[in-house]
Amino acid sequence: MQDDAWSPTPVLLTVDLVILTLRQGDLHILLVERGEDPFRGMLALPGGFLNHDGEEILDAAHRELNEETALASSWVHLEQLAVYGDSGRDPRGRVVSVAHLAIAPGLPDPVAGTDATDAAWVPAEAVLSGERELAFDHRRIATDGIEHARTKLEYSSLATAFCGEQFTIAELQQVYEAVWGTALDTRNFYRKVQAAKGFIIPAGTDRRTTGGRPARLYKAGPKTVLFPPLTRPAPPATGQTTTGGDE
Repeated sequence: MQDDAWSPTPVLLTVDLVILTLRQGDLHILLVERGEDPFRGMLALPGGFLNHDGEEILDAAHRELNEETALASSWVHLEQLAVYGDSGRDPRGRVVSVAHLAIAPGLPDPVAGTDATDAAWVPAEAVLSGERELAFDHRRIATDGIEHARTKLEYSSLATAFCGEQFTIAELQQVYEAVWGTALDTRNFYRKVQAAKGFIIPAGTDRRTTGGRPARLYKAGPKTVLFPPLTRPAPPATGQTTTGGDE
């Protein structure tokens, strides 16, 4: 028998962004310093509540991305990551977060949003290791986002989202090394990239260097799924160095 007094549990909805880019050859994630309670003064992922009932979730993610990076979202790879709704994740009540992963090359210094006192790029490893403590369950969300990017690099063309419109294979290798956190063998990497037909294609121009032959430039190809995939090397055993050889 239905209880006539039943009413749905009030639920608030937010979007949170795992924004990744490369800076000085290392993977960085954007964090903000919260200017309001709860967790005032703590680091957190950028994000916020929907502006109004009519705002779509993806539109809210694009809005937050633009507010935090001052970059046109059309230049950025943006995808929904996962939904986080544990009952105790937010002391303000039942708050569900629709997290998104955003990736772009050479993102500028960030501008703090309306509810943040500061914003900065932080090495991803500092978050993964727990060196930087995050508010709410944002370390879990950040970890999931970074691992999703690492996995997706194996079978998709996501790596090109970290590059400019034109890039060298050496720069593409730097993306894999930064995101995976391991060194790769250059000749082996070149062979694997060339084997994944349609992954990258020649841009038709070369980049002049100060010495030696000009570097050949490439751009993202038509294929978004890599075959064969670029398999991530297994983590090295203690005392060993990964070189990215044949797996």
